[in-house]
Amino acid sequence: MTLQIHNLAKHYGSTPVFANVSLDVVPGEFVAIVGESGVGKSTLLNCMAGLDHWDQGTVQLEGVDVGALNEDQRALLRREKVGFVFQAFHVLPHLDVMQNVALPLMLLGQDYADRVQAMLEAVGLGALGARLPQQLSGGQLQRVAIARALVHNPRLLLADEPTGNLDPSTAALVMQALVQQCRAHGTSLVLVTHSAAATEKADRVLHLDTDGLSQP
Repeated sequence: MTLQIHNLAKHYGSTPVFANVSLDVVPGEFVAIVGESGVGKSTLLNCMAGLDHWDQGTVQLEGVDVGALNEDQRALLRREKVGFVFQAFHVLPHLDVMQNVALPLMLLGQDYADRVQAMLEAVGLGALGARLPQQLSGGQLQRVAIARALVHNPRLLLADEPTGNLDPSTAALVMQALVQQCRAHGTSLVLVTHSAAATEKADRVLHLDTDGLSQP
């Protein structure tokens, strides 16, 4: 998916979060965004997905002006074309692994059994579909989140510190699964991270501060 951000700015009241953010992401590209804590990296991701509002500038996904859409239209765009991986996993504890991963396909009204099983196999969880989240490790939970984010073949994947809660060896395995699946499906990936190991796999690394994005 082509993502185009032009001159984006965000404030909370009179406090600027970021300004002058411009970014073009081409289909299949992996862009990592780094920066100090509190500079607005997660907020920027939320703006890319239309989950948050901004004060100036434009966000376009495949030529669609996200800012011109109403909330229902934004939700439909995300449901069909965007995946999101959070640091905190956000799996539903009362659903098993297969049901958690199937949620995006269920919302789209699509058959899911074969697709979900293939996705679980791809992230190394093929035998764990019937387990509940509380029976999994942190690394396994994050791979469930990755599988769920990718199961509907989104054109853009947004990942917010997906390895931040994991030990280094587990984080490396999770990043490998994430990047492999995005590469395999031609999915554009924008990753927010503090991890130097995660940025090593990126096509581009950009630094966010209050003045915008720049090469670190």
